[in-house]
Parts: sequence; structure tokens; C-alpha cells
Amino acid sequence: MDFSAYKPIYLQISDNICKRILRKELLPYDKITSIRELGTELGVNPNTIMRTYEHLQSIDIIFNKRGIGFFVSEQAREKILEVEKEFFLNVELPEILKKMELLEIKREELGYL
Repeated sequence: MDFSAYKPIYLQISDNICKRILRKELLPYDKITSIRELGTELGVNPNTIMRTYEHLQSIDIIFNKRGIGFFVSEQAREKILEVEKEFFLNVELPEILKKMELLEIKREELGYL
């Protein structure tokens, strides 16, 4: 995983896990990689992974079974879709439309809209 300097690493890892859930690579009740394993795999401090998992837990994407590990929550995909759609519609799309207007790009030029 390549990290960007523009966003905290724990959020980038969180985004990656959420994308895997959206692509159905991780399904409800699937166990996710342990903190130490993922830290080693990504070359990241385990505290960063813990922060990622705490963040995902706080928004009900994953849950912890004490002594067993972290698992994908039943409603994870729906929650991610809700949050991502809202972000796209309220933040990303308006920026795209502003840029299109600035560059005088018509929707017809896109070919698929």
C-alpha cells in the first residue's frame, strides 16, 4: 500500500479496508487481519493499526471479540455506502462540477452522462 502525505495513515488504511468491504472481499462476520500482522504487512507501527481499528469500531464498521480478534460488522457495507455517497454528493461532485465549469466542459463531452 502506498501512503499519501495528504491524509493520516490510519485513515488511508481505514479507507482501504472499507474498499475491500464494498468490493465484497470482506463479508459480514469475516475476521480481519490482526493488528500485528497488518502492521508488519504494511510496515506501519501497530499503534497506527490500532487507531485504524478504533476508528472503524467507532463507526460500526468492525467489532471486537475480546481475545479472538476484529470482525466485519453485519451492517458495514450499508454504513460505508451511506457515508461515501454523502461525501461524494456533498464534497467531491460539487468540486468536479466547478472544475468542469471552469474548463468549459459540457456534460455531453463526457460521453457517458
